[in-house]
Amino acid sequence: MLSVFKKRYIIPVVATGILYVGASFKDNLFEVAKQIEIFTTLFKEVNMNYVDEINPAAIMDKAIKGMLADLDPYTVYFNEQDVVKFKINSTGEYTGIGAIINRKEGKLTIVEPYKDYPADKAGLKAGDEIIKIGDVNLADFKEDVGQLLKGAKNAKIEITYVRQGKTLKTELTLNEVALQAVPYFGMADNKTGYIVLSQFNIKATTETKAALESLKASGATQIILDLRDNPGGLLNEAVNICNLFVPKGEVIVTTKSKIKKHNNTYFTTREPVDTTIPLVVLVNGKSASASEIVAGALQDLDRAVVVGSRSFGKGLVQRPVDLTYGTQLKITISRYYTPSGRCIQALDYGHKDKDGKAIRTDAAKYNEFKTRKGRKVYDGGGVAPDLEMDETKQSAIVEALVKNNGIFDFATEYYYKNPSMGTKIPSISDSDFAAFKQFLKREKFTFDTETELALKETLAAAKKEKIDDGIMQSYQQLLLALEKSENTLLDKSSAQIKTLIRDELIKRYQYKEGLYNYYIKNNPEIKRSTALLNNTAEYTKYLN
Repeated sequence: MLSVFKKRYIIPVVATGILYVGASFKDNLFEVAKQIEIFTTLFKEVNMNYVDEINPAAIMDKAIKGMLADLDPYTVYFNEQDVVKFKINSTGEYTGIGAIINRKEGKLTIVEPYKDYPADKAGLKAGDEIIKIGDVNLADFKEDVGQLLKGAKNAKIEITYVRQGKTLKTELTLNEVALQAVPYFGMADNKTGYIVLSQFNIKATTETKAALESLKASGATQIILDLRDNPGGLLNEAVNICNLFVPKGEVIVTTKSKIKKHNNTYFTTREPVDTTIPLVVLVNGKSASASEIVAGALQDLDRAVVVGSRSFGKGLVQRPVDLTYGTQLKITISRYYTPSGRCIQALDYGHKDKDGKAIRTDAAKYNEFKTRKGRKVYDGGGVAPDLEMDETKQSAIVEALVKNNGIFDFATEYYYKNPSMGTKIPSISDSDFAAFKQFLKREKFTFDTETELALKETLAAAKKEKIDDGIMQSYQQLLLALEKSENTLLDKSSAQIKTLIRDELIKRYQYKEGLYNYYIKNNPEIKRSTALLNNTAEYTKYLN
C-alpha cells in the first residue's frame, strides 16, 4: 500500500517541484535576455542619435558600476585599469612613486610618502597637492590619475605641486614599490613580541611567520598580533595566519552560498609554529574581512584573547571572475562563518531603509554561539572583543574630523610652523587644541552631520523658492546653536583628538616606522595587552 502511495503521490509531487524550478529558471533567463536586448537597443540608439559625441566606454563603465552598486559595495566591475589596481592590492607590488594619494573634490593630495621611495626622495610631503603630472593639468583630467603615476622602472616624471600656497616642481624616477604585509615588529617588553599585520596580500603569512620566529629567537614568550585598521584581503592567507598558532586540521572558516560549489570549509593544512604561546589579537572598527576571520577563529578556538573595539562586520566573500577584453567582475559569492558557526556580517544589503542604506542588524537580534570551551560569542555585528576598551571607539565628531581631513590639514599646517621637531615626540597642549579649534573655524570646516546637511538643504530649498529672507534669522540661530553643540562635542573628545593629531605629526617627522616605535611603548591598547599577557591568571580567565 505504501509503495503504491509513493508511486501515485510522492513521485508526482517531486516531478511538479522539478517542473516549477525549471519553469522559474527559464522565466529568469527569459527576463535576463529581454533586459539585455532592451539595453542593447537603447545603447545603440543613444550612440547614433545623441546630439553630442559620446564616449561609449565611459558610459558603459558608469552604467555597469551603477547597476552593481545596488547590490552591495563589494560587488564591483573592474575595467582594464581597475584590474591592474586589484592585482597591486593582492600582491603589494607595483612600479610607481611610492606614496598613498587621495583624490577628493578634484584635488590630488599626498597622504603619506613611503620612506626612501621615489616620492620621498623627490622631496614630496604629506599635504602636498599635485596639480600637474608632466604636461597633464589635473584640473582638466577626469580619468584615473593613479595611472599617470605608474609606469616603467626608471621612467622619469615631472610633478608640479602646491605646498602652503607656493607652486613647486620636482622630478622623480619611478621604481619598484613593495608594500609589506608586516610593516613592523618588535619587543614591547623583555618577553612580549609585537607584530603589525596591515594587509592580507600574498606575502602576509610568510612575513608574519618570519616576524614570529624572529621574536621567539629574541626571547618572546608571548605575542600581540595587531590587526587594527587592517581592511582584509586574501581568505587563504587568513587561514594560514591562524595556522601559525593552531594545529593542522582545524576548521577556520566555512563559506555558504546559494550555489553548491561555493560552499567550502577551510582547514589548516600546515604544521604550526607555536600552538601554546599566549596570544592577544588587537582589533578596531576598521578591522574587516580577513582580519575578522583571524580574530573570530582564534576567539572561537579559545586560542587568543581579542582586545580593542568591535570590528567592522564584513562577513561577505568575493571572488574575481574574468570577463572579456581584460576586464573583471568581483562578485560576492557567499557569507563566511567562524568555527562556532556565527556570521559576523553587520549590514543586510538585501533590506534597505527609505534612503537606500543597508540595515544594520539590531543588537537585540544577535544570536548566541559557544566557543570550544563554552564561552558565549555572538553574530550579527563584527567580532566583539573579549576585553573591550572604550577609549578605542571614535565619537561621531572625531569620525567626521578624520573623514573630512580636519586633523590631517591641521597637522600639515603645524608641521610647517614647526619644521625642526626631528625625533622628538610632539606634545599637543591645551593651547594647541585651542589653535586646532580656531583652525577649523578659519577654514570653515564642515562636519557633515545629518543635522548640518539637513539645515543646508533647507536653506537651499528656501532660496530656490525665494522665501529665504523670512527664515534667515531662524536659520542663523539654528546654525549658531549647532556650532555651539559641535564645539561642546569637540571639547568632550579633546583627549582623543589630541592623540590623533600627535599620531599624524609623528608620521610627518618620523614616517610610519616612528609611529610604531612610539606605539609599542605608549599606545593604550598595546600597554593593556602587554599587562594582560603578563598576568597569567587574568589571561587564563578570559579563555575559560
